[in-house]
Amino acid sequence: MKKDNKKVIYWLLTGCVLIFIMVIVGGITRLTHSGLSISNYKLISGTIPPMNEVEWQEAFDLYKQYPEYQKLNSHFTLEEFKDIYFWEWIHRVIGRVIGLVFFIPFLYFLFTKQLTKPTIKKSIVLMCLGAFQGFLGWYMVKSGLVDRPDVSHYRLAMHLTTAFITFAATFWVALDLMFPFNKIVNTGFKRLVRLGMLVLLIQIIYGAFVAGLDAGWVHNHWPMMSEGKFIHESVYLERETLFANLTEGKSGVQFVHRILAYVVVAFILLIYFKGKKYIETNYQRTALNLMLGLVFLQFILGVFTLLLQVPVWLGVVHQVGAFLLLSAMTFTLHRFSK
Repeated sequence: MKKDNKKVIYWLLTGCVLIFIMVIVGGITRLTHSGLSISNYKLISGTIPPMNEVEWQEAFDLYKQYPEYQKLNSHFTLEEFKDIYFWEWIHRVIGRVIGLVFFIPFLYFLFTKQLTKPTIKKSIVLMCLGAFQGFLGWYMVKSGLVDRPDVSHYRLAMHLTTAFITFAATFWVALDLMFPFNKIVNTGFKRLVRLGMLVLLIQIIYGAFVAGLDAGWVHNHWPMMSEGKFIHESVYLERETLFANLTEGKSGVQFVHRILAYVVVAFILLIYFKGKKYIETNYQRTALNLMLGLVFLQFILGVFTLLLQVPVWLGVVHQVGAFLLLSAMTFTLHRFSK
């Protein structure tokens, strides 16, 4: 039987699609403030939601024991609780499905000897990333169950960024199987794309900071932070130190996210125009065009998300835009690397 065949590629791409769905639902969960509605973690029994009014009341009573209900949502009715419970529950269920979709086919391909040794090693790394992602989800929720009725924005950033990295790594392994032939590449240009990808990942981290601190609801002007001010004084006065302002202050975090948006656009413009000199295949041309189009779309989505004060649907679309842009950059790096 042929190793690393089309079935293996479809398996990996299915994993990519599921991670994509997971990120969308995760964005909705965050923007609807649903993430702390389930305060315990039961791997098997937690897959089944409350099935009757008694079970729903038990779940609601458990929610009442924690800071989010006590400090923010003490007015909630059982029906309102059910709304936020749904998004966190479906988010967790998709996580379990992803685990099964990666693990069970991996065992099948392994025992039927349809994987080469390099693909086996890469697949194990992917599953470890997935398991770590699940751990970070639990670790993030735990931070909102003690004193603050909200999760740590640092843990949220770790959880989200790991999801993006897991997707990019899975997509990369699939691309390795789809395009198995190597060629000589321009190492200088490859380093430039890698650097651009690093800047994009930092921007994604700051996007998570903005979400975690609810920083999208302040300074809802553009291009100025407020009327007549490109840098609002709260950027450097909100916290005691400059570092704290730029990592924990709402204004500072939003300011960095704004500036990095321009940096990402500049990097991708540079990659696009330099990359045109090295185009040898239609795939490379498509990769550059996709990347350029998506970065401008993402920039526009970011501006409107800010101006409209983060409606849930637009916040989710903006997060999807970041996901697609990372996909395009991963594809570009792969096509100009191998």
